[in-house]
Amino acid sequence: MKDFKTLFFFLRLPIAISLAGHGLVRIPKLQTFTEGMVKSMEKSVIPDILITPFGYLLPFLEAILGIVLLIGFKPKPTIYASLALMSILILGSSSVENWSAIEAQLLHSLYLFVLLWFYIKNSPQENQPVI
Repeated sequence: MKDFKTLFFFLRLPIAISLAGHGLVRIPKLQTFTEGMVKSMEKSVIPDILITPFGYLLPFLEAILGIVLLIGFKPKPTIYASLALMSILILGSSSVENWSAIEAQLLHSLYLFVLLWFYIKNSPQENQPVI
């Protein structure tokens, strides 16, 4: 594909900005965000001892994945990592029956899947099937 780099940049731009934005707006209010996450997960079977560190880590993961995706460094592993993060978020949201959050997380996951599919099918350096 002649314009692969340009097209792939604009295809990954919305999801990269979404991920980076989620993380970057939470970092300045990290403690408040984490406390809110712990409170929202209090009815979950997931123990606080896991939720608290994840709450402190999540904004950095989102920001890093978003920025790395934006600059296009190692897109395939970055997309896989983003899909793994979405799966963890879906697990947490499911544990407290937060169905509206799951809808947004599934939409992000679907977008990431399409992005990965496009990359694998059209990347000049990679034309191999997904295992």
